[in-house]
Amino acid sequence: MSTMALIFSLIFVLIPIVLSKTLNLGLEKDATIAVIRSIIQLLVVGYILKFVFDSESIIYIFLMVAVMIIAATLNARKKGAAIKGITWKIAVTLIFIEVLTQSILLGFNITPHTAQYIIPISGMMIGNGMVLAILFLNRFIAETESHQDQTELILSLGGTPKQAVHTQLMTSIKASMIPTIESQKTIGLVQLPGMMSGQIIAGASPVQAVQFQLLVLFLLLTTASITSIMLGFLSYPTMFNKRMQVVMHGDGSSASK
Repeated sequence: MSTMALIFSLIFVLIPIVLSKTLNLGLEKDATIAVIRSIIQLLVVGYILKFVFDSESIIYIFLMVAVMIIAATLNARKKGAAIKGITWKIAVTLIFIEVLTQSILLGFNITPHTAQYIIPISGMMIGNGMVLAILFLNRFIAETESHQDQTELILSLGGTPKQAVHTQLMTSIKASMIPTIESQKTIGLVQLPGMMSGQIIAGASPVQAVQFQLLVLFLLLTTASITSIMLGFLSYPTMFNKRMQVVMHGDGSSASK
């Protein structure tokens, strides 16, 4: 795509801005800021990736992945502020996913040992893990708060914290995984995934594009399950204090009086 073609594509930005202005939605400023930020951020990332790809240095690859994990953790932790120590829990979960997936991919020579493959795939896994973490935390906190009386009843009868929040935990894990599973059911029928579309546009064989896309889909399924389950089992123990009361503010104060 030429620079002029990219400039013409700004028509797709003007359309929502004009519609927002016409209908008095008040979204013109936010849309403009979003577009400007995306242009700057993507250009910066593009030049950084070019430098990293050219250098093929393991140190730069490691730093890029580390930045991804830090950014994803800082973004996802906002939804789990009510859970004590949620920042390190999310970070550990994302690091584990990255180490596991790359160990399998590189260990079995599924993908080449180059930055061109490691960084994009890591980005997809970490980004998906971040979204799954947000979905899980939103649902788990809501479930815990809405079933607090039931939780306290189980604890008062001698139940363990795990028993007290088991239903809420399983419900939240399942709910956060469903979007990934459901979206994979219609892949190829309703939409052509981003990675596959990008390879086809770049001139790759559709069959080869499908093979790489299937790899990504398998990785996303693993990411979805590990993120929800690992983050859930790391989170629930710190939701209780020594008196077996529910703590939901990350500051040691009990949610129950």
